[in-house]
Amino acid sequence: MDYKDTLLMPKTDFPMRGNLPNKEPEMQAKWDEMDIYAKVQERTKGRPFFVLHDGPPYANGDLHMGHALNKVLKDMIVRYKSMSGFHAPYVPGWDTHGLPIEQALVNKGVNRKELTVAEFRKMCEEYAYGQIDNQRAAFKRIGVRGDWENPYITLKPEFESRQIQVFGEMAKKGYIYKGLKPVYWSPSSESALAEAEIEYKDKKSPSIYVAFPIKDGLGVVEEDVRIIIWTTTPWTIPANLGISVHPEFTYAIVEVDGQKFLLAKDLLEHVANEIGWDDYKVIRELKGAELERVIAKHPLYDRDSLVMLGEHVTAEAGTGCVHTAPGHGEDDFYVSKQYGIDALSPINDRGVMTDEAPMFEGLFYEDANKEVTKKLEEEGALLKLSFITHSYPHDWRTKKPVIFRATAQWFASIESFRTELLEAIRNTKFTPSWGETRLYNMVRDRGDWCISRQRVWGVPIPVFYAENGEAIITDETIAHVAQLFREHGSNIWFERDAKDLLPEGFEHEGSPNGVFTKETDIMDVWFDSGSTHQGVLVERDDLNYPADLYLEGSDQYRGWFNSSITTSVAINGIAPYKGLLSHGFTLDGEGRKMSKSLGNVILPSKIMNQLGADILRLWVSSVDYTADVRVSDSNFKQVSEVYRKIRNTLRFLHGNVADFNPETDRVAFEDLRPIDQYVFIKLQDLIKDVRSAYDHYQFSDVYHAVNTFCTGDLSSFYLDIAKDVVYIEGADHPHRRAMQTVMYDSLMALLKLLTPILPHTTDELWGYLENVEEESIQLTDMPDPVELGDTKSLRERFGTLMLIRDDVLKALEEARNAKVIGKSLEAKVTVALPEQLKDVFASDDVDYAQFFIVSKFEEGKESDLPEDALKLDTVSVAVEKADGEKCDRCWTISETVGSSETHPTLCSRCADVVEKYYS
Repeated sequence: MDYKDTLLMPKTDFPMRGNLPNKEPEMQAKWDEMDIYAKVQERTKGRPFFVLHDGPPYANGDLHMGHALNKVLKDMIVRYKSMSGFHAPYVPGWDTHGLPIEQALVNKGVNRKELTVAEFRKMCEEYAYGQIDNQRAAFKRIGVRGDWENPYITLKPEFESRQIQVFGEMAKKGYIYKGLKPVYWSPSSESALAEAEIEYKDKKSPSIYVAFPIKDGLGVVEEDVRIIIWTTTPWTIPANLGISVHPEFTYAIVEVDGQKFLLAKDLLEHVANEIGWDDYKVIRELKGAELERVIAKHPLYDRDSLVMLGEHVTAEAGTGCVHTAPGHGEDDFYVSKQYGIDALSPINDRGVMTDEAPMFEGLFYEDANKEVTKKLEEEGALLKLSFITHSYPHDWRTKKPVIFRATAQWFASIESFRTELLEAIRNTKFTPSWGETRLYNMVRDRGDWCISRQRVWGVPIPVFYAENGEAIITDETIAHVAQLFREHGSNIWFERDAKDLLPEGFEHEGSPNGVFTKETDIMDVWFDSGSTHQGVLVERDDLNYPADLYLEGSDQYRGWFNSSITTSVAINGIAPYKGLLSHGFTLDGEGRKMSKSLGNVILPSKIMNQLGADILRLWVSSVDYTADVRVSDSNFKQVSEVYRKIRNTLRFLHGNVADFNPETDRVAFEDLRPIDQYVFIKLQDLIKDVRSAYDHYQFSDVYHAVNTFCTGDLSSFYLDIAKDVVYIEGADHPHRRAMQTVMYDSLMALLKLLTPILPHTTDELWGYLENVEEESIQLTDMPDPVELGDTKSLRERFGTLMLIRDDVLKALEEARNAKVIGKSLEAKVTVALPEQLKDVFASDDVDYAQFFIVSKFEEGKESDLPEDALKLDTVSVAVEKADGEKCDRCWTISETVGSSETHPTLCSRCADVVEKYYS
C-alpha cells in the first residue's frame, strides 16, 4: 500500500497563481452578463439607504492614479455598505462642460469661427460622450460596481433643467445679482473665474516705487511733496484713480536730497533701504485721517488721483500709501465706490491694453509692465525698480497668471446666507476631522461667488433683458426655460431668438414694443456640479437627498464640496451631504507630482495590465489615503507579495475543507479543543476589528488586520499545526472536524471581509465552493462576530503559550544550525518553566508536541536541563533528537513504529487510521 494515498491532502481547483490581468476581464464579463449591480440592488431593496454621491470626474483624458484612488475608495465603501445592512446604490457621473473640452477641440484643429455656437456646442457634446465611454471602460476595468449604463451626465437635458431650477430658486430668494466689480479674470481662458478655479504658484514680478506729486494739499500738505506708492503690477498704473491711506496710521513727510516724500512712518526704514536713501530727515508727522481728499496728480496722465481712507491698508509691506485702481482690485473697488469713483479697466478680454490706456494701447498687459515702467522713469516718477518672486494666482486649467479685472458679472451672494452655511458645516461629519476647519474657514472668508463665464460650452444663464435693460428672472420664465431645456437640451438657447424662448404671450413693462434680448454668458461649471444634489439625488428615484457621503480629493474643499453646500443651503437650508471624506493627492515615490515631462507617471492601466486590478485595489486599501500618497513600483511589489500570501491562505483553507459539510460536520464551540477555540476567538476579533475599520473608513486597518491574521494566526501557526490533524487523522475524526470548522469559518469570513477590496479574487473562489446558494459573493452579507461569553482565561493561557512557542521555535532553529536535528519533527523538546508559569502545562487538553510541531515534548525542571539548554525570553528550552523511528505516513519520530504487524513502518496512530479507513 502506498501510504501517501491514505493522507487527506488538500483538494482544490482554485489556482495558486492569480493570473489577474487575464482572469479579471472574464470575471467582469460574467458580472455584466448577470447584471450584478441590478441583482445587488434588488437583494438590498427595503433596507435603510446609504448613498455615496459620486463627485463627477471631468470628461477629458485618460485615468490617472488619482482617479483610481478615488474610485476604489468609493467602491470599497459602497460594496461594504451593501453587505452590511444597507441599500447602497452607486450612480457614477461626469462633469462635461467647460473650457478644457473647448480647448481640446481647438487643439484638434476645429475652427470655432467657421461654426455657429450651436454647431460648436454639438461637437463639444460628441467629444464629451467619447471621453465618457473611454473613462467608463477604465473604471469598470478597475472593478468599480455601479449603474454604468445609466450614469448622470451634466450635459443631459434633465440635468440642465434641474440646474436652471436651482438658479431660479436662488434668484427668487434674492441671492442672484449682476454687478460690476473686479473678479479673477483669465486672459488665457478669456473668462471670469471663481475662487475655486484659482491656484497659487510662484511668479517673478517687477517691484516699483512710484512718486505721485501733490496737486492740492488742502492746506494739510505742501504741493512740493510727493506721495510714494508701491506695486508689483505696473500695468495697472494707467488705471490708477486714487491712493488709499489708513486713517489711524501716522504718516511722515521726509526730506531726501532736497525732495519731499510722504509715506507711513512705520515703513520708512524699510522703504529707505529699498530705494537706497542714505540720508533722510523727517520734517513732519500727521495722521492718515488728515490726508482725506488731498488730490495728487497721476504721474503719466493729466488726471487727478484722490487720496482716500481705507481700513484695508496695512503696514506689512509697501509704503502705507496704496495705489488704488478700482477696476483691478476688490478693496480698491469698494473704497473708490465710497468716494463716488467708478471703475476704470483699460484692458480687454485677452489681456490687451485698450485705448483707455493712452501710450500702451495694443500691448499685452505683461508686456505693458516694461513700457509703463520706462515711461515712469522718463517722467521722473520711478524711484526704484527691482524684481521679486512671490505667490501669485493662476488659472488652474491653463496654468497661466490671472488678473483682477472689473467687468459686469452675475454673482451669488454668499453674505446673504453665510450664517446658515456655517451652521450646515458644523452639522456635517468630517473624515479626517480637520476638514471641518478647512471648509468652515473657506466659507467664512469667501466673497460673493462669480457664477458667469464668457464661454459657450456650458449651461446658459437663463436671464432675459427688457428694452430698458432690466434683467428678467421670474418664476414664469424660469419654469418655461427649464421645461424647454428638459425637452430639447440647452442648445435651444443658442438656436432660438429671445422672444421664442419666452412663454407665449409674455409681456413686460420694460419692453413696450415686445422686444427682448437674452444673456450670452454661461454658468460657472462649479454651478453645474454644485447642482448635482438636485439634478441627481432628487431627480432620480433610486437615490436619496441629502447623501450620506461625498468623497473627493482635498482640493474639493474649495471646489465641489464648497459649491454643493452653497447651492443646497441656498435653496433648501441644509447641506447636501451628512458626511464629507477627503483624500490626498498621488505623488511619485520621491514625493513629487507625477508629470510626463519628469517621466515619473505610473498609470492605473499599466498596473492592471501587469499585475491586475485587485493588486491596485489592495494597494489603495494599504495606504493612509487622508494624506498625500506616494506611488512606486516597489509599493506594488510589496502589495503583490501580501496578495500572494492572502491568496495562498485562502487556497489552503479551501483545499482542507473539501470534504467538510457545514450542515452536518460542524463542531460546536464548546466541543472544540482549546487550541481551536483560541483561533476561533481570534477570528471573531478579526471580524469585529475589520467591520469597525470599514465603518470608520480606515481601510489600511483592514489591510493590516487581514494580513496579520492570514500570515500570523493562520499560516505560521494554526494551519501549520493543522497538517498533523487534517492530513493524518481519519476523515470524520472529531479533532479533524473541529479544525475544519475553524478553517471553514475562517475561509468564509475572510472571503466576505475581503470582497470590498478584492472582489475578483473572492468571487473567483466563491465559484469553487459547493455549499453556497448565492451565485456571487456580492449577494451575501458581512459575517457578524459570534458572542462567546468570557474568553479572558483562554486568551491569557494561549497568550502565554504563544510566547513559549516563540522561544521553542528559536531553540529549534539553533538546533538545526548546530546540526542536532534536521526538520523540527526529528526533535524532542524539554521546556522548563519559571515559577510564575508553573501551571501553564497543567492541563492535558493540548497536544503540546503537536503545538510545537515536534515528535516529543516534556516539561522539566531548570536543574534537569543539560548545560547547552537555552535560557530564552520566557522559558528555558533543551532540544535533542527524539527516540524512535520515523513513521512513513506522518513523519513523526515515534517509539511505536513497528508495533503493528500489518503496518510495521507506521506509528500506532497511523496504523489505527489505516486499519479503520483503508483496510
